Amino acid sequence: MVRIKNYWGGTLSLRNQTTQISKIDAIIKALNKLIRLSIPNTKTIV
Repeated sequence: MVRIKNYWGGTLSLRNQTTQISKIDAIIKALNKLIRLSIPNTKTIV
């Protein structure tokens, strides 16, 4: 998590709270996509 914070900036430089929340939402969505890409798709064969 520290690497991700350093990559996207450890602080929120935006002054408005609404824009800060939007930036956090965008970072969370990007992280979720990266996590989904790293999980292998497995199927059970019966």
